[in-house]
Amino acid sequence: MTLSQAIQQYVGLKQAMGCRFHAESVILKAFCRAMGDVSLREVEAERVMVYIAGNGEVTRFCHRKHEALRGFYRFAIGRGYATSSPLPEKLPRPSRMFTPYIYSPDDLFRLVRATEQRFNSRTKLHALTLRTLLLLLYGAGLRISEALHLAPRDVDLPNSLLTIRESKFYRTRWVPVGSRLTDVLRGYEKERNRWGYPPGAIETFFVTRNGEPVTRSQAEMAFSHLRTVANVRRHDGARYQPRLHDLRHSFAVYRLVAWYREGADVQRLLPQLSTYLGHVHIAATQRYLTMTPDLLHQASMRFERYARPTEISHD
Repeated sequence: MTLSQAIQQYVGLKQAMGCRFHAESVILKAFCRAMGDVSLREVEAERVMVYIAGNGEVTRFCHRKHEALRGFYRFAIGRGYATSSPLPEKLPRPSRMFTPYIYSPDDLFRLVRATEQRFNSRTKLHALTLRTLLLLLYGAGLRISEALHLAPRDVDLPNSLLTIRESKFYRTRWVPVGSRLTDVLRGYEKERNRWGYPPGAIETFFVTRNGEPVTRSQAEMAFSHLRTVANVRRHDGARYQPRLHDLRHSFAVYRLVAWYREGADVQRLLPQLSTYLGHVHIAATQRYLTMTPDLLHQASMRFERYARPTEISHD
């Protein structure tokens, strides 16, 4: 049996069992492309390790690839398609934790301004489409997949409310948005309706010039070019340059900073932020709260006010 046939069977089985299995499917299909459509028994351990490790140091994503492949090879061996696994028993721990990039307001301003410089009538995405998508991710903290899967009926502009349907954990939630972001979405909807798509032809809120749903790869490729034009990059030696998903991290960090500045009870409000972001456990939200200098400063000031006793006059 070929590698592609076995992967197709495995992914089909998982999805038939009710698993979304999207990320794992992407990893396994990329693995198949890297190995070539060879017999499952011809896959070489050295090439597998090259695929898992990629270029550079071991990261958390390397471990995700290893885990996805381990599940696949358990399936393949159980069905008799393979007699052994070419996977390494263990991977080294990541040399350092991945740190997301937190966009400054100036970063966002340059990215938004650069959309007009980068996009023209030959690109698949309107400049307005990408600009609105950026502002939505930054202003509402959505996952990129959630934003791209929004249907027109999910964007309730009169009530400033988004409906996120069956997201990462098969849960539907409501996401209220502020008045400024509502105006941005309203402006995009009005302009998009002028582009002359047939009634009922629009499946998603964000569309290409052809009226088709914007794919994640299209959005990420467009953003990669945009980031270069805007000269938004990190200088801390990290392996990855700023990503679209980092806009979600930025939203969480700035929300926390704002609460500190307002003197709010952050520990009490953190579960609300977790719900807003669509996390099942609050620990997932805590991973988003990267310690920026501003966040550290605000937290330090809060601790000082808490720890320092109130001065009492003895006059």
